[in-house]
Amino acid sequence: MSEYQQTFVIERKEDGSSVNVNLFGGTVTSWKCCGEEMLFLSKNALFDNKKGIRGGIPIVFPHFGPWPIGPQHGFARIQMWEVEQLPSVDVSGNVVAIIALVDNAETRKIWDFKFKLRMTLTLLKCCFSMDLHVTNTGDAEFNFTTLIHTYFRLPDVTKSRVLGLTGCKYFDKTTGQDIQSETREQLSVDRNIDNIYANVPDELTLTGGPAGRTIKITKKGFPDTVVWNPWVDGAQKMADFGDDEYPLMLCVEVGHVVKKVSLAPAQEFHASQTLQIQCPE
Repeated sequence: MSEYQQTFVIERKEDGSSVNVNLFGGTVTSWKCCGEEMLFLSKNALFDNKKGIRGGIPIVFPHFGPWPIGPQHGFARIQMWEVEQLPSVDVSGNVVAIIALVDNAETRKIWDFKFKLRMTLTLLKCCFSMDLHVTNTGDAEFNFTTLIHTYFRLPDVTKSRVLGLTGCKYFDKTTGQDIQSETREQLSVDRNIDNIYANVPDELTLTGGPAGRTIKITKKGFPDTVVWNPWVDGAQKMADFGDDEYPLMLCVEVGHVVKKVSLAPAQEFHASQTLQIQCPE
């Protein structure tokens, strides 16, 4: 791939599905399935290779949230990743590409550890998976948090529901309330929400997606899930987010953020997210 080519497309020609990848931040900016765009990308998103892309699926590493020593949500989403494997068809007929981020002088100024992030992107029929590998390539143990920050595109967030969180303990960042237990069987959104759920089941469901489709979210190795929508006031505070766009999206973000991961030299952390929709007959 040319050093000037910053984006590429993963396609399944037999069903017209595709995934667009921007190497800045290793960010998936589009997933089209059954003729529908499944991911939200703000009309005000910046593509200046400085600020994280507002929408799609950015990668949070090595820190979730505000970070005293570096940028919020870490530096992975504002670093240029590399293509390790261009899109190719595997033995099962799936289209696979691999991107990677390795520590460099800029990351070590902020966080002085050696690492390699490797993300395998697999496009199947009505299904898209992301497998993250974090390897400690240095000689010192390090701790990190990480998250796949998925922005789902919705016709109307107030009509969508998140299922599978019942009984999970969560922290409400909008109120700062003590840890509480989720009592709702179907989580609805009609206001600013920023909940961090711990020890979440590995299968969640998001209803009310594009064209009324339901999205099944399956995760492995990611114990936690964040549900976020900025609502009116939050949208107005973000220059790279349209004031009128909050009803059109919901972030359901799988990650390892409540407790840090400790990784010794030569050790590897592996986790994944798979998104699947019901295909038309």
